[in-house]
Amino acid sequence: MESVSASPATSRESNRDRIVDALRRLGVASRAELARATGLSRSTVSSIVASLRRSGLIADYDGAPRAGSRSGRPPELITLRRSAGAAVGIDLGKRHLAVAVADLAHTLLAERRRELDDGHAADEALDAAVELVGEVLAEAGVEREKALGVGMGVPGPIHQPSGTVGPAAILPGWAGVRVAEALARRIELPVWVENDANLGALAELTWGAGRGCDHLAYLKLATGIGAGIVIGGRLYRGAGGTAGEIGHTAIEERGALCRCGNRGCLETLAGAPAIAALVARALGEEVTPEAVLARAAEGDPVCARALADAGRVVGIAVANLCNLTNPQRIVVGGTIGGAGEVLLSPLRDSVRLRAIGSAAADVEIVPGKLGQRAELLGAVALVLHQASPVQGARGYTAVSTA
Repeated sequence: MESVSASPATSRESNRDRIVDALRRLGVASRAELARATGLSRSTVSSIVASLRRSGLIADYDGAPRAGSRSGRPPELITLRRSAGAAVGIDLGKRHLAVAVADLAHTLLAERRRELDDGHAADEALDAAVELVGEVLAEAGVEREKALGVGMGVPGPIHQPSGTVGPAAILPGWAGVRVAEALARRIELPVWVENDANLGALAELTWGAGRGCDHLAYLKLATGIGAGIVIGGRLYRGAGGTAGEIGHTAIEERGALCRCGNRGCLETLAGAPAIAALVARALGEEVTPEAVLARAAEGDPVCARALADAGRVVGIAVANLCNLTNPQRIVVGGTIGGAGEVLLSPLRDSVRLRAIGSAAADVEIVPGKLGQRAELLGAVALVLHQASPVQGARGYTAVSTA
C-alpha cells in the first residue's frame, strides 16, 4: 500500500527509490510490473516514470522480446540507462576465479576467468580478484565510480553478522576470513558476500529457470551440496546465514564421517567425490565426477546407477525441504545436477514418495538453465538485489547495507 503518513515530498522521494530499486532487480519491466513489484498504483508509477525519464535515469527498452511474451501489442518496457551504474560479480571456486560486470538492464558487458592452484591462499585469490575486476571494468568501458558494488560467491557457509567464512567451507584456507571486509579494503567499493548455492538461487530467479517464482529452492549438487532458498521473492538466510546447508542433512546415523564432523550427511552419499569413489570401487579404476557424467550419458550402467542412487538420496532431503518451505519450484544445478533425467527422475520419485502429498503436488523439479555460470551471474544479481539507491547530486549511487 502507498504511504499516507509521510509528507508529499518525502513520500514521492520514497516512491522514486522503490521504483528504481524494482527496476534494478527486474532489469526490464512494464509499468504494470513495476506497480505489482512496488505495491504502488499505476497512476503513481506512470507519474514517477515520466519524471525519471525527464531526468535521464531511465529509457525505453529496445532489446529482443522477452521469453514468454504474449501475441498482440506488447507492453512498453523500460530500463535504467547504462549511465545509471553497473554491478560486478565474483565467483570463487576451489580451483577457479571468475569475474563479470553487467549493466542495470541485466546485460552482461564483460567476463574474465582465471584458474587457481588447489589450496590457494585467501590473500592470493583476493589480489587476483581485484586485478580481474579492473580488467572487466576497463573492457566494458565502465568507470569505477559507476559500479554500485561487488557481489562475491564462496563455496561454504557465510556467517552474515560477522561476514566470516564458516568452518565447513570447501576452501579450508578461507575459514574465519572476513571476506567482504578484506575485499572492500582492497577494491574500495561496497562488497556483499554469499555462499554459492544462494547465488545460484538468485541467478536462476533473475535470469533462469526460477523466473516468475516467489517460492524457490536451488540445489547445487557438486563437490559439496547446498541449497539456496527464496521465500516471498527474497533470499532466506536464516538467523546467521547458514540456512540451506542441505548437504549436512543426516541421512545415515552410522554412515561415513563428513567434513563437518557429523556422520552420514547427504554429501557423504551424493556429493561428487562420493559418487566418483563409488564408481571407482565398482570398476576397479580411478574416475573423475566428470567422467562419471560422460559415461552415464553414453549408457554405462554402473555410472547411470550411481547417479540414480544419488538422485534418490538427494530426494530424501528435498522431501523434507518441501515439507518445511513448500516451494513452487526446485531448480537443480551444479556439476552433478548436469546429469539430467538419470538423476532428476529418481529424485522426483523420492520426493513424491516421502513429501506430504500437497507439498509434493505443489512443487516442480527442473534442471537449471545457467549451468556452471549460475554462481557468477548470481554474484552480479546479489548487487542488483542488495545495493540501495540513494538520490544525490550525481543521480543514484550505491551504499552498503552490510
